[in-house]
Amino acid sequence: MTTTPAYRAWRRLSGGVLGSTRLGSTLFSVGMCLRVPYFATVLPRVTRLEPGLCEVRAPKWWGVHNHLGTFHAIAACNLAEAAMGMLAEATVPTSHRWIPKAMNTRYLAKATTGLSAVAHLAELPDFGAVTSGTDLTIPVSVRDRHGTEVVHADITVWVTRR
Repeated sequence: MTTTPAYRAWRRLSGGVLGSTRLGSTLFSVGMCLRVPYFATVLPRVTRLEPGLCEVRAPKWWGVHNHLGTFHAIAACNLAEAAMGMLAEATVPTSHRWIPKAMNTRYLAKATTGLSAVAHLAELPDFGAVTSGTDLTIPVSVRDRHGTEVVHADITVWVTRR
């Protein structure tokens, strides 16, 4: 599998080239937010990225609060989309492109802490077989600091050749 630009940047920055994996992770996440500014509203930090897997964390701060003082459901969706987007950027080869098509979300519990979103594909698609376009559904589990799944999203992206 060819390494994508996003995954190469992640490996360079998070691998401690700067002397700190946390600093590299933070710089990568800032770059992600510069490219997709809406993600910045949840202060995301990518903590793990590889083809087929992405983990993004976000703190609970007043900017994501709802009227109950918990992590707003749509802010959690934004976090889920950030994890899905980075997974897609690390997984879909440069010979193809992707765009979100649908999002099926279940709100399972109140989120009273910061959150972690994990997007994971159990099996990587055969992109060589994708010629006229295909749906790829990426499951994303959003959990609180206690490990409770508070949101589950299945995000479908449309993948085509360039």
